[in-house]
Amino acid sequence: MFARNIGSTDKTLRIVVGLLLIVAALYGYGAWMWIGVVPLATGLLNTCPAYSILGIKTCQTK
Repeated sequence: MFARNIGSTDKTLRIVVGLLLIVAALYGYGAWMWIGVVPLATGLLNTCPAYSILGIKTCQTK
């Protein structure tokens, strides 16, 4: 589908931030915290559609 464009550090940060936001939503800190699904999904899939559009790559090229 999309080419891999997320590096390991970027991936780790996305997963951690996504999980923290989802946990905050579960504890009732606000419904807007469910936005954490986006960085979690992009981190797990190793691709970011916004990066593709902007031509950004944080992964190492081969």
